[in-house]
Amino acid sequence: MYRRDFHYDLPAELIAQYPPECRHAGRLLELDAGRGTLADRTVAELPRLLRPGDLLVFNDTRVLPARLFGRKDSGGRVELLVERVLDDRRALVHMRASKAPRPGARIDLDGGAVVHVTGREDDLYTVEFGGGETAGQVMQRLGHVPLPPYIDRADEPRDRERYQTVYARRPGSVAAPTAGLHFDGALLEALSRRGVEFGYVTLHVGAGTFSPVRAERIADH
Repeated sequence: MYRRDFHYDLPAELIAQYPPECRHAGRLLELDAGRGTLADRTVAELPRLLRPGDLLVFNDTRVLPARLFGRKDSGGRVELLVERVLDDRRALVHMRASKAPRPGARIDLDGGAVVHVTGREDDLYTVEFGGGETAGQVMQRLGHVPLPPYIDRADEPRDRERYQTVYARRPGSVAAPTAGLHFDGALLEALSRRGVEFGYVTLHVGAGTFSPVRAERIADH
């Protein structure tokens, strides 16, 4: 398989920039594997497509407000995207700047916090948060929701709730497990009444989920 085999035109106006008001109002494509037929449905119809005893496994990871903005000592703007929190003070981050900062560089975050660059690991940087706050506390106070790159707008306060699944429990992701965004309390209750069983795993989603396939041969990706 080649990358060109997956090319298709997707008009920008067909990429939703905001979610529907009702989570389970999203569209659902049903594939009947036995008959090989397709049917357009809505997520609200999912309970009648499943059977008692079926098991749904949900990823209970919680998205961090992992995007931070600031300035270098030189005054240049910097954008940080936390890939992984290493401990209370340290994190592994993606960094976007006009010129890559060197180890030891200081970054003053918008809103009043300081980050020091301590090293580099391939395309990522290790940073240490200064002051009396932990990395998690700084993100909660100053961080922005890391919306996917195909959402062409700045994050808004309501995104903190809407870009989470209703069963998110364990903080650690920089992107939501997006299929789960369609489930709300009413849908979960309908599935439970249907006799569908629930299980949970925790799989933190990293920024790599946004990375494009660059190899022409898919096997080389």
